[in-house]
Amino acid sequence: MRAAIAAENMTVAYDDFLALDNVSIDVAPGESFGLVGESGSGKSTLLRAIAGLAPVANGRIALDGKTLDARDKAFYRRVQMVFQDPYGSLHPRQTIDRLLQEPLAIHGIKDAERRILRALDEVGLGSSFRFRYSHQLSGGQRQRIAIARALIIEPEIMLLDEPTSALDASVQAEVLNLLEQVRRDRKLTYIMVSHDLGVVTHMCERLAVMKSGKIVERLSSPDLIAGRISESYTKNLMVASRGFVRTAASA
Repeated sequence: MRAAIAAENMTVAYDDFLALDNVSIDVAPGESFGLVGESGSGKSTLLRAIAGLAPVANGRIALDGKTLDARDKAFYRRVQMVFQDPYGSLHPRQTIDRLLQEPLAIHGIKDAERRILRALDEVGLGSSFRFRYSHQLSGGQRQRIAIARALIIEPEIMLLDEPTSALDASVQAEVLNLLEQVRRDRKLTYIMVSHDLGVVTHMCERLAVMKSGKIVERLSSPDLIAGRISESYTKNLMVASRGFVRTAASA
């Protein structure tokens, strides 16, 4: 099966520091793929490189087998990103309505009313939130708005950079279940970065383990849960996250 999105030989360098060293992944249509590793392992850098937000020294990105020459509007119509911090990703002086109108205006999409109402309903907030400001919302509600803003242009692929790590555990479970429901309903493809093995095994079918800018192991979530692991680094991650299959993630 042709990959929905693939990164091949991605390299990112900041001065003399090699943040990403010749990394390749491919994600099938409708799949949720995880990237895990300790802080500084390169997992978020890979996601940002795919999104065009990191200085790529080498490598290519392909959608449906076609190499991209640039990240243009057509790319961002198909690929959207949700960031870690729901407090920093929303403009504090804009209403939720304005925040949701902006991507529609950028992409020249006309049916704003229908899309705004659908997006708010889909993330479990409803039209009563439409004219509030982000500072009036809780962290979980803000992240739901960030997800709605990504969904509103109806992308095919979502890049999720630690989308629940700033949230309380109970709220985290709600947002994860929302993301999983949206993926099933819209048949979306996910690439999810997390340091939390419980989140990854709950959300993703396959994952890559990263260390020092490289992928050191690839495995399925069932293999990770069962301890069918070959690399000592991955085993150490498991030890550090003992009890990582948390009931909260499946609440």
